[in-house]
Order: sequence, then C-alpha cells, then structure tokens
Amino acid sequence: MNQTPEPARIFLVNKPLGWSSFQAVKKMKYLLKARKCGHAGTLDPLATGLLIICTGKATKQLPEFQAQQKEYTGTITLGGITPSYDLETEVVSRMPFEHISREEVQAAMAQLTGEIEQVPPVFSAVKVDGKRSYKLARQGEAKVLDARKVLVESFEITRFALPEVDFRVACSKGTYIRSLAHDLGRLLGCGGYLSALVRTRIGDFRIEDAHTPAEWQEILKEETDLSQ
Repeated sequence: MNQTPEPARIFLVNKPLGWSSFQAVKKMKYLLKARKCGHAGTLDPLATGLLIICTGKATKQLPEFQAQQKEYTGTITLGGITPSYDLETEVVSRMPFEHISREEVQAAMAQLTGEIEQVPPVFSAVKVDGKRSYKLARQGEAKVLDARKVLVESFEITRFALPEVDFRVACSKGTYIRSLAHDLGRLLGCGGYLSALVRTRIGDFRIEDAHTPAEWQEILKEETDLSQ
C-alpha cells in the first residue's frame, strides 16, 4: 500500500532553554504526525534560539541550511573557567578580572576574528574512537580534541559590564561559541565561560520569524480547524 507523500515543509522553531534539539524535533514530529523530520544544526540545551526543522522532502535541504552562516548573541562571564566552557559544569578556577578594559576585550576579539584554528570543547558531540567526546568527559576520560579551521566573520561587544560581556558573533558551520568564550578568557589571562547564548540567524532565516513549540502547537491546531 502506497503512503500519501508527506508535505515538504520548513518550520522556524525558537528552541526553549533546557530543551535538546532532538526534543524539539520530536515535539514537532508529534504535532505534525510526520514520518520524516530533521533539524539543521544542533543547539545545546543551555542555548535558545533559531532551529530550522524540516519535514518530508524538505529534509533534503538540511545540509544546505547547515552550511549557511550563523549569527548568535550571548554573554561571556570573565574571571572563571569551567570544564565545559559554559554553565553545564561548575567553575573550577577563578581569577581577577576587574582590571580588564573594554579595549582589551575588543583587541582579544579581533584575534579571534577571521579564519582561526579552534579546539572544540571536550564536552561536545565530536567523536573520539567512535564515542561522543562529552560522554568520555562525563566519565572523567576526556581527551583534548584536534583543532579545526573555522571562520568567524564578526565578533563584537554589545554590552560591557564586568564580569559580563555581551556579544554578537557571525560565523561558519562548526564554530563552537563556547570555545570562543574560553579562548577570549585565555587571551585576556582571566578565564571566561559562556553564560548565555541565543542563535538569532541561519542564512536568511531569522529568530524574529520563529515560534516556540507551544506557539507552533496553537498555530497547527488553527490550521487543522480551518481545514475541517
């Protein structure tokens, strides 16, 4: 028995804090009763913002979307280091940060702009000998990962209120914003970690046009009601 072709649709989802990208896809798949559903670029549970979710034949466009430039806003907290480079793990080392100036932060950001060599966090999904690096890290078996080239097209301060530095960054696929936060702290000599992150853009798709899963539930319910 032939199945009815599944509608090819693209959904812009504003992923809530604490949700994994997989959870967001699972929720949309349930709401849509979709057989084929996927996303274009993982967001960590501690990050929020734009997630592109496709159904049916639109899933063939996922690699194209994943390759597009991404933009983020967020907060880097100076004066400490965490093993995960964000708030998933606790601060293990604290250092003075009060002497750091806005100009010094800008200069350090400039060093992290352009084509750079970046080491992914050990708490990441990169595979090491067939295992996810974050699983090894949680078991106390973390291994330093190989550096990779990424393109950071812009990295700028949007608010300076020590120990917090708000930023905007535009970058290529594969860039770890957590690593940018860690490397910024390293260059400044005071340590730093990512304390908030929002993905605001993927290519021409923007967060302003996205809806939370709860909002999509209402929108899709209205669509169903109107079609009956």
